Amino acid sequence: QVQLVESGGGLVQAGGSLRLSCAASGIAFRIVAMGWYRQAPGEQRELVARITSGGTTNYADSVKGRFSISSDNVKNTVYLQMNSLKPEDTGVYYCNTNIVLQGVYWGQGTQVTVSS
Repeated sequence: QVQLVESGGGLVQAGGSLRLSCAASGIAFRIVAMGWYRQAPGEQRELVARITSGGTTNYADSVKGRFSISSDNVKNTVYLQMNSLKPEDTGVYYCNTNIVLQGVYWGQGTQVTVSS
C-alpha cells in the first residue's frame, strides 16, 4: 500500500524559510511525478510545485523565485524549499504522487503558518 509521509511544516515569521519533505513507500511501479499542493482556509486546493521523474519542474506563479522543488528518486522523496515566506503562503501543504498502474496518492498534510 502506498503511503506518503510529510514533515517539515511549522510556524515561521514572514521572510523566513521552511523545508518540507515527503517520503513515499509501497511503490511498486514507476513514479511519474511528485508534487506539493496547498489549501488555505475556505479556499480550494491548489498546485504549488511539481516535479516529474525526469526532473521537469513547474511552479505556481505566486511562488516562482521563492520556492524550489527537488526529489531523490532512489529514496522516493520529494522536497520543497520555501524561502521568503509570506502570510499568504499559510495553509495545509499536501504531498501528491502519480504512479504508473497504481494511481494518484495524497499525504495527510502538514500545516505551514506564516506570521506577519
